Amino acid sequence: MKRYRNGEIWDFELEMPGRHGGSRGVLLGLDGGTTSTVCVCMAMPDSGGLPDPPVVLGRAVAGCSNHNSIGEAAARDTLEQVMAEALMKSGFLRSAVKAVCLAVSGVNHVTDQHRIQQWLRHIFPGHVKLFVHNDAVAALASGTAGKLHGCVLIAGTGTIAYGFTEDGREARAAGAGPILGDWGSGYGIAAQALTAVVRAHDGRGPPTALTYAILEKLRLSSPDEVIGWTYADPSWARIAALVPLVKACAEAGDEVTQNVLLNAVQELAASVKAVVRRLGLSGKDGLEPFPLVMVGGVLETDDGWDISKDVVDCISKDFPGVLPIQPKVEPAVGAAMLAGNLYLKDSSN
Repeated sequence: MKRYRNGEIWDFELEMPGRHGGSRGVLLGLDGGTTSTVCVCMAMPDSGGLPDPPVVLGRAVAGCSNHNSIGEAAARDTLEQVMAEALMKSGFLRSAVKAVCLAVSGVNHVTDQHRIQQWLRHIFPGHVKLFVHNDAVAALASGTAGKLHGCVLIAGTGTIAYGFTEDGREARAAGAGPILGDWGSGYGIAAQALTAVVRAHDGRGPPTALTYAILEKLRLSSPDEVIGWTYADPSWARIAALVPLVKACAEAGDEVTQNVLLNAVQELAASVKAVVRRLGLSGKDGLEPFPLVMVGGVLETDDGWDISKDVVDCISKDFPGVLPIQPKVEPAVGAAMLAGNLYLKDSSN
C-alpha cells in the first residue's frame, strides 16, 4: 500500500491508530459524476443484511471526477480526497476496509475499469476487494438494495440508460456526452432552450417565453448576449443548471419549451427501451415486470413539468411491465451496498 500522489491526505491515520474495524470491517461506496462526487463509509453487513435504512458512518462530497471532463490526474485527486475524507469522518483506517465500489461517470470500457483498479491497488491494502463501474451502476443499486438486475435511467447533467440481467449480461444506451447527442440530459435540454432563444431572436424560430426568462435569469439585456454567455464557459453543469427554468416555462404553457421537453421525453424513453430489448428484461412477450430505477435532476418532480411520468408512460406503451422506482437512498449508498453484496459473493465462491 502506497501513499500515491497525495500522501498527506492520509496523514490522519497516524493520529488514530487501532481503528481497524474488527472482524466485520467497513465498506466504501463512491458515486462520481460530472457535477459532484460523493463517498460514503458504511459498516459491513452481518448475516442479517444491511439495516433499513442503511447507516452511514462517514460521508464526503467533492467536485467533478469524470476524467473525460477534467483529465485523469485531477479526477484521481478528487477520488482519493473524497475517499480519505469519508474514512476520516467515520473514524476508521484503510485497514478496516473490506471492499470499495467506485461508480464513476466516464468509465465506459473494461480498460477504464482496469486502469482505475490498478491505481486503487496502490492506495488500499491487498485484502480489499475493488470494484469499478460506471456511475449508472450505483444509481441502479440504490433502487434495488445493491442488486444488479433491471434498468436504471439517469438524467442529470448527462444521461445514460444501463441494464443488467440476473445472469450477468449488461447493456447501455446513450451516455456518450453532449457532443454525441445526450439530448434527454440536462445539458441537452438547456442547450436546446438557449438555441430556441437565438432562433426566435433572428427570425428562424417562433417567439418563446424562454427569451425573457433566460435573459432575466442570466441578467442579460439582449438575446445577442446569450451567445457570448454560452461560450464564455460552455461547461456541461453550467448550461444544465437552466433546466428548472425550462421546466417552469413549459409548465406555464410555452409551446416552444414544451416541445423541447417532449423531445427529451422521447430520447430518454428510447434509451431505456433499447436496453430492455437488448437484454430481454421484459421477457419474450414483452410483458414481464422489470424494475426501472430513475434518478437525476431532470427527473425530479418538484420544479414544474413531471418528465419522469411522461417517460414511464412512453415506455409502458411498449413494455407494460415497467416498474418505476424512485430510490430512497443516494447512489453512493447504493455503491456501498453493491460492494457488500459483491464482497460476500466473492467470499462464498
